[in-house]
Amino acid sequence: MDMNIAVVYDFLGKLASNNNREWFNAHREEYEKARLEFEKLVAAVIERISLFDETIHGVQVKDCTYRIYRDTRFSPDKTPYKTHMGAYINARGKKSDHCGYYVHVEPGNSLLAGGSYDPPSRLLRALRQAVYDNIDEYRSIVEDPEFKRYFPQIGYKFMKIVPKGFPKDFEYADYLKCKAYCCDHAVPDDFFTSPGAVDRIGDVFRQLKRFSDFINYTIDEFND
Repeated sequence: MDMNIAVVYDFLGKLASNNNREWFNAHREEYEKARLEFEKLVAAVIERISLFDETIHGVQVKDCTYRIYRDTRFSPDKTPYKTHMGAYINARGKKSDHCGYYVHVEPGNSLLAGGSYDPPSRLLRALRQAVYDNIDEYRSIVEDPEFKRYFPQIGYKFMKIVPKGFPKDFEYADYLKCKAYCCDHAVPDDFFTSPGAVDRIGDVFRQLKRFSDFINYTIDEFND
């Protein structure tokens, strides 16, 4: 599928410097072109992921993407538009606690990511228990050099102490301290614009699937 992600970067770069309704409305046609090119990318990524994750078969682009408009109601930043385009490819939907595959295009801050973001406290406790009970299996995934090549760290925010209910002397306690089981792989802007980008995205997400399968198994048990 032919796509021109440079159009997306070009529009988002201009929007970052002109984040107001007057400019956006005057350049709506440029936005629509950029949105179409991004949706082409998402469609191609869905197709590629489906080769190794059958749960993604049938997922529609419209169910993965987000509105460009920011919710400014509770934010001190009142700029009206997002300066990135993102898509969360998840068989259970964008709002699911299940792990999915996230594509983020933003000048100077593009990435591929996935995992279970901000799980409810009871689910987070279950995920930590699963890691504790199956630590050898978990380590075989997250410490595999092929996985760590893309995802050197799991989680963004961490507890300072071992969570309540787990042994303080547990050898791998750091794996229990993260507040969300998610990870990301930062990429340069030319990653998405260069030939073979979809193949490389597939390589990254193929590694992510191993982690996602571990986490999603626990989430499925928790929800039963």
